[in-house]
Amino acid sequence: MRYLIVIALSVMALTGCQSAYYSAMEKVGYHKRDIMVDRVEDAKQSQQEAQQEFTSALDALSALTNFKGGDLEDIYNRVNDKYQDSEKAAADVHQRIADIEDVSQALFEEWNSELDLYTSSKLRRASAQKLKETKASYNKMLSAMKRSEQKMTPVLNTLRDNTLYLKHNLNAAAVGSLQGEFASLEKEIQSAIKQMNAAINESNQFLEKLKTK
Repeated sequence: MRYLIVIALSVMALTGCQSAYYSAMEKVGYHKRDIMVDRVEDAKQSQQEAQQEFTSALDALSALTNFKGGDLEDIYNRVNDKYQDSEKAAADVHQRIADIEDVSQALFEEWNSELDLYTSSKLRRASAQKLKETKASYNKMLSAMKRSEQKMTPVLNTLRDNTLYLKHNLNAAAVGSLQGEFASLEKEIQSAIKQMNAAINESNQFLEKLKTK
C-alpha cells in the first residue's frame, strides 16, 4: 500500500489538488470510502494521543505545584515541554478533522451524483436511503469531534498561561500561587477527555455502519 500512497502524493504535489489525490488513489483501487475509514481511524488515534499529552501535562504541573525543593528550572522545562506537546497534539486533532471533512464532502457529492446513473428506481431509492443514513451518522460523529476539539481550547489556554507565568516568575512563591490553577486545569482536562471519549465512541459507531453499507 505504501507505493500507492507515494504515487498519490506525487500527483497531489504536482497539482496541489485534493481531487487529484482521490483520483490517483481510485485508479489503484483505493476509493474515497476507504480513505474516509483511514482518516476516521487516524482521528481516533490523534484524540487518544491528545488525551495522553494532556494527562502528562497535568502530571508535570502537579509535580511543580507540589514542589518541595530541588531544581525549579528542570521542573519548569518539563512543564513547558508537555505544554508544547499538548499544543501539537491538539493541532493534529484539528487537522485530522479537517481531512475527514474534505474526503466526506467528496464522497457524498460523488454518491449523490451517481444516483442519477441508476436505471432501476428500486436500487436508486435504496442507495439514496443509505446515503441519507450515512450522512446522518457522519454528522453525529463530526459534531462529537468538534465538541471534543472545542474542549481542548480552555486546557491549552490554562497550560499556556501557567507556563508563561512561570517563565518570568520561576520561584517558590510563584509556584505556590498556581496551586489554585491546578484544580481548575484538572477539571478542564477531565472534561476534555470525556468529550474525546464520546467522539471516539461515535467514530466507532460510524465506522461500523460505514463498513456494513
